[in-house]
Amino acid sequence: MSSFVDECGINVCAGDGGAGVVSFRREAHVSRGGPDGGDGGDGGNIWIEADHNVASLLAFRDHPHRRAKNGTHGSGAKRHGKSSEELIIKVPEGTTIYELEGDQVLADLSQDGDRWLAARGGRGGRGNARFLSNKRRAPTFAEQGEEGEEKWLRMELRLLADVALVGFPNSGKSTFISKISAAKPRIADYPFTTLEPNLGVVQTPGVPEFTVADIPGLIEGASQGKGLGHQFLRHIERASILLILLDLSQTSEFSPERQKEVLENELSSYRPELLSRPRLVVGSRSDMSLEDSKFDGQEISSITGVGVKEVLYEIAGLIEEVRSNKPVNPTRILHQPEPEGIKVERVGDTQWEIMDRELIRIANLNDLSNPDALVYLQDRFKNMGVDRALIRAKVKKGEIVKIGKLEFEYDDDE
Repeated sequence: MSSFVDECGINVCAGDGGAGVVSFRREAHVSRGGPDGGDGGDGGNIWIEADHNVASLLAFRDHPHRRAKNGTHGSGAKRHGKSSEELIIKVPEGTTIYELEGDQVLADLSQDGDRWLAARGGRGGRGNARFLSNKRRAPTFAEQGEEGEEKWLRMELRLLADVALVGFPNSGKSTFISKISAAKPRIADYPFTTLEPNLGVVQTPGVPEFTVADIPGLIEGASQGKGLGHQFLRHIERASILLILLDLSQTSEFSPERQKEVLENELSSYRPELLSRPRLVVGSRSDMSLEDSKFDGQEISSITGVGVKEVLYEIAGLIEEVRSNKPVNPTRILHQPEPEGIKVERVGDTQWEIMDRELIRIANLNDLSNPDALVYLQDRFKNMGVDRALIRAKVKKGEIVKIGKLEFEYDDDE
């Protein structure tokens, strides 16, 4: 069974907020105790964070659900509920997060420490002590806890490597990476030996340490999905340098020149900018080359070791050049953008819906069966500009307006 997973779905469910409580002081010798209901605690947020110690998305293949804990409820004597801790989900560097359906990129966690707020925890409801005012001396309502966000996401991993080995199946890539690093890929004399990417670290005296990714062999038409297709082409995207291996043991019908032409065409068809990156073109399996094979360039044999060290030094020179010109990117914390302003949308011939996170939260947290709570809602909405937004949207008297769980008939005389 494969131990490398580079694409998966994940379900994130942030914690719910705890409920506020309705409570009044009951003390001896105090004739008229006031409200003392405490607030509920906040539910836990869920963050997704890149970690260089995580190698693949295997942990999510069979267990895609991740849930943060809920906040606890408030209690009397103004005792507030406990907020839940945040849940941090570790993923490999190079993980890109998308909406489950579609190609909308939500976050690109390219380096260790990059993190993204995947789901917001619900805020705790306020206890009735929060609603004490000159108008309300004995508030009989409190807020419920807000539900935490829940969503399905899609994650894709693009390996972060200094060098990507590109070549046709059985062109010597696996043998090469096994010779220059501690990686132990499967090696056999048949196509598609490598069915998952292998990442090796090269440590050679006098050469800066660098990583090499052995990308499963491409075939003609891979950019259109043939063979292993897009499944592994994406792992080439983040490599700084391309090392193209041409098999010198092939017949003249599939000469090194023809191999190079096809490989570069597939790379260009998939991502044209790939051909603008530094690259080395090397003839591999020189120990098995045919007598009529013609190749004008560096040749190597991973079996005998001929030419391998020279290629490593060439790669090291390119890597030093790339690294010296690469800007240092600070660790990033990515937040979901908050929509601005009250948005009123028509959802039917005579129905409207207000899209505003804070207004929806206020409506959902309050007890809509409590008359005092409804009066409070009406005042809050007016002060927050709901009436003005409905007038701008040209909502007519008698039409239905929905805010979260609350529905009401609009009356422009109010």
